[in-house]
Parts: sequence; C-alpha cells; structure tokens
Amino acid sequence: MKKILHLLYQPYKWLVYIPFFGISTLIFGAIAAILAFLINARVASYIGGAIWARLNIWMVPIFVTVSGRENIDIKQSYVVIANHQSAFDIFVLYGFLDIDFKWVMKQELRKLPGIGIGCEKVGHIFIDRFDHESALKALSTAKEKIVNGTSIIFFPEGTRSSDGIIRDFKKGAFKMALDLDLPILPVTIIGTKEILPNKTLNLFPGKALMKIHEPISVKDYSDENINELIKKAREIMVKDISKGKN
Repeated sequence: MKKILHLLYQPYKWLVYIPFFGISTLIFGAIAAILAFLINARVASYIGGAIWARLNIWMVPIFVTVSGRENIDIKQSYVVIANHQSAFDIFVLYGFLDIDFKWVMKQELRKLPGIGIGCEKVGHIFIDRFDHESALKALSTAKEKIVNGTSIIFFPEGTRSSDGIIRDFKKGAFKMALDLDLPILPVTIIGTKEILPNKTLNLFPGKALMKIHEPISVKDYSDENINELIKKAREIMVKDISKGKN
C-alpha cells in the first residue's frame, strides 16, 4: 500500500510541489532582501524565512508537532543545536522554532537563487568549510549579531545523517557558547528522515516532531572541559532519537 501511495504522490510532487518550492524560494528570497533594506533583518527573516518555510511545509504536506516551547525565553539569546537528518530540518526549524536566529550555512548555498541573496541580506553566516581561517573569521563576525534575543543555529554534526544516528559533534557551536557566555539550547527533530531521506528526492508527506529541550548553562564549563559539555548535549538528543524509534 505504501508503494502505491508513493507512486500516486509523484505527479503532485513534480507538477505542483517542486515548482511551488522553486517559485516561492525566488519570491521570498527577494522579499527578504527588500525588507532587510527597508525595515530590518528581523522582520525580513520572519516574513522571508519563517512564512516561506511554513508554506512549503504545508504544501508537502507535513504535520509538525512542537513540544518544549516553555523552555525558551524570547529575550534570551541562545546557541541552538539541532540534529540533521534531512533538508526539511531547515523548514521545520525556520517555520516553527519561533525565535529570531542566524543560520551557520555552508558557503555553497550562497550561490542558490533566492536562498543565497535572501540569507545574506538578513544576516545569516556563510562559512567556507574548506578554509579554516575564513570560517573562524566569519564566526567571529557573527558574534556581534547574537544579542538581544537573537540566537544562532548550528547543526553540530556538520552534515546530514542518512541512517538517523546522531554523529559526533564538532566543537564550533560549543566554543561560541563559551566565548559569548550563552546557554546551549538543544533541539531534537524526529521524522524528517522518512519525509525526505538524505541524498534523495523521495519526498513524501508525513509527521515531524520538534522537541525543544531545557537550555544548558555553560557557567560550569570552559575550554578545558568542553568535551563534557558536548557529551551532555549529545546525550540529551540521542535519548530523544531512541525514543522516537520505539
């Protein structure tokens, strides 16, 4: 039955959703760039990003459930970390996290029509993963933007996980949290791997859960015991992924 449903979904995917994604990305990217110039980056990010993400979520459709909103203080800036299983993690976070934030994005995305210009104008951070010095400089510049309730999001695994297992975390997000004395906000996303598996175009409607965990204070951590902080954050997220599979 599932194979039949997948087959029946294909005309909608190719004739309706994918054209909608392309057109909406160009339009909302342009809107974000214009609003960033006319008003400010926060408004531009919400209209050009959050609304764009929600529209694309609804068009698939994906039914998103969010738990743990009470763990967010909208006046507090965070270093947000999320697991990464699918391209649709970006839509879930942008559309439903409901805080102002900056992405840390790979430099290659700057070249994409709509996405590149829109993200640049609202202040997202592009880093060159193959140029360590350039990446450090970009992150250093980004620190000035993470104030007054504006947060920053990392996928600390560094890449998408095809099998759903959370990979080892890189230190960048945690080093920034220590440098800025900001709490870590772990977010676990479950279900997107089945909606759009990594490195495929096998899109299919489904359900996604985003769980926002309690923030982790960094006051008891330093460069000397940063690995303990990384382990604590990862264990919280791994536990949720394990529950999601049961």
